[in-house]
Amino acid sequence: MYQQLTTGKLLPAVLGTAMLAWGMSAQAQAADSSAFNWKLSGFGTVGAVHSSNPHADFTTSPLKAHGAGHSESWSPDVDTRFGAQLDASYGRWSAVLQVVSEQRLDGSYRPLVEWANVKYQVTPDLAVRAGRIALPIFLAADYRKVGYIVPWVRTPVEVYGGQPLSGSDGVDLTWRWNRGGLRNTTQAFYGHIDLNLYNELRLQASGIAGLSHSIEQGAFSGRISAGTASLTTDIGKGLFTALRAFGPQGDVLARRYEIVDKRIQLLSAGASYDPGDWFVTAEGGRTRTHSLLGDMSALYVGAGMRFGAFTPYAGYARARAETSATDPGLPLAGLPPRAAATASALNAGLNAYLFSMAAQTTWSTGVRWDVAPNMALKAQYERVRPEDGTRGFFSNTQPAFRSGEATHVTSVALDFVF
Repeated sequence: MYQQLTTGKLLPAVLGTAMLAWGMSAQAQAADSSAFNWKLSGFGTVGAVHSSNPHADFTTSPLKAHGAGHSESWSPDVDTRFGAQLDASYGRWSAVLQVVSEQRLDGSYRPLVEWANVKYQVTPDLAVRAGRIALPIFLAADYRKVGYIVPWVRTPVEVYGGQPLSGSDGVDLTWRWNRGGLRNTTQAFYGHIDLNLYNELRLQASGIAGLSHSIEQGAFSGRISAGTASLTTDIGKGLFTALRAFGPQGDVLARRYEIVDKRIQLLSAGASYDPGDWFVTAEGGRTRTHSLLGDMSALYVGAGMRFGAFTPYAGYARARAETSATDPGLPLAGLPPRAAATASALNAGLNAYLFSMAAQTTWSTGVRWDVAPNMALKAQYERVRPEDGTRGFFSNTQPAFRSGEATHVTSVALDFVF
């Protein structure tokens, strides 16, 4: 389970991170490669987001409590986060510890250990790591939470929001090799995760395994990844227990949709070309869950131009549900009135879960201003439309929420690294 370091809301988390940075800001100096060396770095985003839809919250992850729209017209919780990272090395050994504070499902900003691993450099081209490691899924796997590195306010929700788990506890093997002018990196990984989401609601993934391959040549970079895991969570447990009380038909529905030892598969591929004055990037993926989470395909494409300190950009993203977001559920014909009423309520509950499948499209445009070294101010507008009869990536939906209606989202963010 992710380690809980402290409790509190945003202000205590910010103060704790700042005190850590102040108290450890010195760096040890190494006279040679065999000497012990360490350094502290950090990153953060202070953001505010406005949504035109008062009937739901615009958010970036299903692991956040709320966002902009219904809960607050302007919300700082969508993008605001702070992180600190400690790196240490001694000869062929190195270690990293990264702690991140952002809004969680319980509404708190309790910092979490994002990375905590030890690496041994077997040869100049081959390394092995053990501990809490970033999953090498998507182009921005190693920096998806460092807003300063990406040109837009946030990594596209349609692609990255569908995979909110960014790390696992386990091992990986990385092999770097060159051929035909291409710099190649092949990474194999294996691990598990046990996450306490909220009030003892848990999410467990075992047998997380996969392979990732990256290539670089000049201004071009690309990555393709494939992974699988066995997923278990208590989400919907009460509903599925009640469905089974209706006999074989209810048991079929429960086994189809419950998330208990369900094998999920993920395939993603992306590429970026950045010669300096301009850039273009595209990425897509496909996820199969064999559960009420459904199957989903997602993609985005974005591009921008650099004019000194200013970088205007635009993008398009889409997530599509590959399975139906509705199910007729239990047949009501022939049931006694009381049983029919119960079955009807269970069918409504099942479809409420299926309604949460994330399908939507987003058109976006914005500008980045590098106001100072290691600091960037961004402003972004998005037109977001849930599709396929789902709520998209919105949360806290109200009865007046309608799938298919566009929402206008405005974001401002100040990103920094140190």
